Amino acid sequence: MPKILFLGDIVGRPGRNFVIERVASLREDYGADIVIANAENSAGGAGMTKKIADSLIAAGVDAITLGDHVWDQKNFENEIDQLERVCRPANLPEQNPGSTHLIVEKDGFRLGIFTVLGRNYLALKSSCPFRMADAKLEELKSQCDAVFVEAHMEATSEKIALGWYLDGRAAAVVGTHTHVPTADGRVLPAGTAYLTDAGMCGPYTSVLGREVDQVVATFLDGMKRRFPVAEDDVRIAGCLIEVDAGTGLSLSFQRVELAK
Repeated sequence: MPKILFLGDIVGRPGRNFVIERVASLREDYGADIVIANAENSAGGAGMTKKIADSLIAAGVDAITLGDHVWDQKNFENEIDQLERVCRPANLPEQNPGSTHLIVEKDGFRLGIFTVLGRNYLALKSSCPFRMADAKLEELKSQCDAVFVEAHMEATSEKIALGWYLDGRAAAVVGTHTHVPTADGRVLPAGTAYLTDAGMCGPYTSVLGREVDQVVATFLDGMKRRFPVAEDDVRIAGCLIEVDAGTGLSLSFQRVELAK
């Protein structure tokens, strides 16, 4: 049965270098058939570039997802259409460039992949993630054997609600954006693997990947500062999901964490 390895938000140079260094061995160690990574924070902690996407794909990542920082890097809106293995959030306005989903095939197994943004506490304009998920699942059902849904959301309640809403229809609903790995990973009753947040691939001696002192100082005095990407205790965090190719639903869930 196919196995999907999902890697949580890649943060800055420390995160992307560690992923590039270890993704091939992770695939082998876990027997992963398809590797997906969220890379929306891979360029200096905010956004992505074509060069970074190309380096991740060359290292062995099969599909790259993005989130609310999708347009943070200058000129990326002109690069994204050149990237066949990258998709932007599906529920952004349809005028936005970039693919709204990906289909990755491995040994005859076809996996559809898409991301939906939450609408609580995120600034980007987006449509209802629940209705968009309905639409994408309907669109992909004849093209794929299973569908992986990324819930890029701030509110845990919104992620959990989406997981229950899609239980039995998607192979997996995995949350990203908050950078903190959660302990609630499981296969829901109707067969959808669920995790509120996969965590981040990046420095954990940090505040969500940024240097501690700068963030703490801003909480104390409210003044704006630069938040450089931290460097220490770099880890890879994510999950491994085994899918029944016949039903398109999940058989097992396992959290993945690796320290440098």
